[in-house]
Amino acid sequence: MQKSKVGIDFSKVEYARSIAGEIAGNVQTFVEQYTTVAVERTLCRLIGIDGVDGNAVPLPNVLVDHLKDRNVLGHGALFFLANGMVATGKTPQEIAESIALGETDLTSYPFCSSQVVADMLAPLITAGMQKIADNRKRRENYINTLGEGPKPYLYVIVATGNIYEDVIQAQAAARQGADIIAVIRTTGQSLLDYVPFGATTEGFGGTFATQENFRIMRKALDEVGEEVGRYIRLCNYCSGLCMPEIAVMGALEGLDVMLNDALYGILFRDINMQRTLVDQYMSRVINGFAGVIINTGEDNYLTTADAVEEAHTVLASDLINEQLALTAGLPAEQMGLGHAFEMDPMLENGFLFELAQAQMTREIFPKAPLKYMPPTKF
Repeated sequence: MQKSKVGIDFSKVEYARSIAGEIAGNVQTFVEQYTTVAVERTLCRLIGIDGVDGNAVPLPNVLVDHLKDRNVLGHGALFFLANGMVATGKTPQEIAESIALGETDLTSYPFCSSQVVADMLAPLITAGMQKIADNRKRRENYINTLGEGPKPYLYVIVATGNIYEDVIQAQAAARQGADIIAVIRTTGQSLLDYVPFGATTEGFGGTFATQENFRIMRKALDEVGEEVGRYIRLCNYCSGLCMPEIAVMGALEGLDVMLNDALYGILFRDINMQRTLVDQYMSRVINGFAGVIINTGEDNYLTTADAVEEAHTVLASDLINEQLALTAGLPAEQMGLGHAFEMDPMLENGFLFELAQAQMTREIFPKAPLKYMPPTKF
């Protein structure tokens, strides 16, 4: 039996875990009954649909909205794409471009059997998954050959709004010892129901999360990693309305860490909780397969609540997030759970409270790469 340094009764921990498991199970029962526009766009991106139409609307949005307007999205975008591929001989990208031009009604083609649909989609899905698997192998090879910095990892934020300026700052930070570069998203992107396309040079309080921006920063960190002789991880954000889309884009471009918690959008952005919990599940399935560490959002709770009075909410969230992540196939080693504590210099023994909170979280989640947010009230 594990002996606690802070007096934890582990029988109570296991009871709490069982309750968290029941909560997660009830959520999952709901999640498995539904899809969302973001989930369907994610699948379109996985099989290679990219780019924008003449009005700069992303083609995954064009295609999914086309099906949504015809009240058939619940049958799945890939089902209709497969029917269209059989009927026309076109690729998914070509079909999406044709829809954008108003030339195609994807619901007009004869329905194929489930086997024909599966056979048509299999090579496309396999190719997308293989690219993600190759990125995971690339990361592992870098770590095995270059090595990495000592733990705990040093986490540095860049947020200029211009991806090319971010690159300069990120490489400078890596040369000074940073192990993880987090590119903060521009203010409000979590409320955009689409993912902008291409490299971006304007953002407020951060830089747009786009697939091209991911590619640019990944390349820059690989270059500086080879220069300094250690692998540099890349972090971004897939919370918000496009949670699974940004997750798959990050997986396709070799990101290592994603902030990935539906509660952030529910509590702070008033995002529909049913939709975002479905999206969270899909995004965590992707991150699990990609070997991406997720950071959960417990630190947000204590930005609007007393850190001492409400400290228990952090642990409760950790326990539920753990169970939801396990349900999505994400192992404990990829759960960046929070133990944030908003320190007040006027609070007697405040540092000891923080130290005890950190030790408690480490003992309850021994495999998790815990996320530490530094004190802010100074």
